[in-house]
Amino acid sequence: MTKTFWCDHALVADEVEARVRLTVKDGCFSSIESGVDAEPHDEKLRGLVLPGFANAHSHAFHRALRSRTQAGSGSFWTWREQMYRAATNLDPDSYHRLARATFAEMVCAGVTTVGEFHYVHHQADGTAYRDPNAMAEAVLAAAADARIRITLLDTVYLHGSLSASGHGPVDGFQRRFADADADAWIDRVDQVAIEGSARLGAALHSVRAVDRDSAARVGTWAIDRGWPLHVHLSEQVAENDQCLAHHGLTPTALLGEAGALSASTTAIHATHLSGADIAILADSGATVALCPTTERDLADGIGPATLLSRAGVALALGSDSHAVIDMFEEARALELDERLRSGVRGSFPASELLTAAAEAGHRSLGWTDVGRISVGARADLIAVRLDSVRTAGSPADRVVLFAAGAEDVTDVFIDGARVVRGGTHVTIDVPAELGSSIQEVMSP
Repeated sequence: MTKTFWCDHALVADEVEARVRLTVKDGCFSSIESGVDAEPHDEKLRGLVLPGFANAHSHAFHRALRSRTQAGSGSFWTWREQMYRAATNLDPDSYHRLARATFAEMVCAGVTTVGEFHYVHHQADGTAYRDPNAMAEAVLAAAADARIRITLLDTVYLHGSLSASGHGPVDGFQRRFADADADAWIDRVDQVAIEGSARLGAALHSVRAVDRDSAARVGTWAIDRGWPLHVHLSEQVAENDQCLAHHGLTPTALLGEAGALSASTTAIHATHLSGADIAILADSGATVALCPTTERDLADGIGPATLLSRAGVALALGSDSHAVIDMFEEARALELDERLRSGVRGSFPASELLTAAAEAGHRSLGWTDVGRISVGARADLIAVRLDSVRTAGSPADRVVLFAAGAEDVTDVFIDGARVVRGGTHVTIDVPAELGSSIQEVMSP
């Protein structure tokens, strides 16, 4: 099947071109022409057309916490207790409804692929469901319903804490996250059924929740299969202190020694890194996925984005806890947070921010043919208004950095098929479904 799109403006090969015709055959771009007039058969896309975004790090159920955890004092650790309580109320049916609505919100914001860092595996008391992957299957079905591409990053979670004396057992809320050991996790994940626009990947929750030997076992297993391997890394200073106290190594150095760092690894957050840590990540070819809106919401700190980029580490972006779902804001924050830290403006040009939001994020999730408008790539497209109260008068090539927000996305296509029209999902009433699903999960 062949269709053509005519765009007022489109980002082609890192340059914004005017009057662009994109021909799509079997879901991929087959030709690109710039400076041409529209034809009657073209589907016309107004504003600025960009490649679809990748949300490289998502916990779908955290969407239920929006506006419930922001007020008052506390830290990451007090927020975590509230997150645990929300997790106890989930079952496969309620999680399907919440994830479906959350993924649909992402699509309306221009996200065409999500990396779901999935660790709510079992029943609230830690016992397995009759189908041990019932929760994973609920998430995969939710993505299919929302028509978003997904990499399900099934997450290893084995221990409840880390101190100088070693790892502590899982307890309370954590029981439903944990498998018995790394081999039990592998046995369970081997049974996950994948179809359609979905792939599997692996994740190590953190060095607090996964010991060195298990990290080595899972890392080798995932890398041998060519799977993406994601890991929360150095999000908190306390995590670094605990790892140093027990292992005498930073979390980055520990994962390097365990063989869990490679070009298929993505470190999430990486907020508190040493210079040696950055060098280890660069040498391994790993990607770092920053989640600026969550990192500021949880008072985590500002990650060393410029130092990582200068060392040659690819950067991706995620909305993580979904305090907001807006990849424009995540991208913009790389530059603006760096200004606060350094007192220098202009560390990241708009082209690099777009790469982080699109192509690099897709690559970190195992999708190497998405995230750019070029011949042979999958035809993921988002149209962004240039005439809203936020974007009017802005140069088209700088809209993402300085002006646009998720609310400016009017149209979204995934593999050439329309999923959003006029800012509205074509099959899901997103506000209504978010309201009902969150009320269900958060009710006492």
